[in-house]
Amino acid sequence: MLTLYHSPFTRSSRIIRLVEELGIWSEVDIRIVDITRQDGSGGRDPANPHPEGKVPLLVHDGVEIWESNAIILYLTDLFPGAGLGPLPGDPQRGRYLSWLAWYGNVVEPVIVGSVAGITHPAYGATFRGMPEMTARLVAALDQAPFLMGEQFSAADLLLVSPFTWFPASAPDHPAVQDWIARCEARPSAQRIAAYDAGLKAGQAGA
Repeated sequence: MLTLYHSPFTRSSRIIRLVEELGIWSEVDIRIVDITRQDGSGGRDPANPHPEGKVPLLVHDGVEIWESNAIILYLTDLFPGAGLGPLPGDPQRGRYLSWLAWYGNVVEPVIVGSVAGITHPAYGATFRGMPEMTARLVAALDQAPFLMGEQFSAADLLLVSPFTWFPASAPDHPAVQDWIARCEARPSAQRIAAYDAGLKAGQAGA
């Protein structure tokens, strides 16, 4: 049994989008929980087993998987039929793993650091900055419409997510902007936005 702990309009929304892209709604028990949000609303939910009270958290037969990139890798390996991530042995496997890891190791720290105004030399030396992050994306997207080539993958789903939540953080480069538009034109983007909006409306009316 797969159980996914989710709160609408959070980082777990991209995992819900992956559930949609994989076509595995019937395979996943989605539990809606509250979290403490940056605007001060919400709070820690005793129904959420995540050790830090965050989302997403995936539980598979009693084993917890946390962090979005780990959950994405786990699910695309578990459900390979949709072709959203190359499996072990595929020549593109290393590239796929690298994009997933780069998101957590570079993209989120760079965006958060930029928003927070962190300018310490050690921070920049470790995580780089927006120009370097943008250059890496542009180098890939100048060659192909998606990060893995001609086909949308779960790497695109993960990497595009911060730029759809916070459009102001998106690099102002045609290659990146066109890639964002291509990713957001997929039916899953509209469906999950509507799904989360319905959940939010239900919480407000409760």
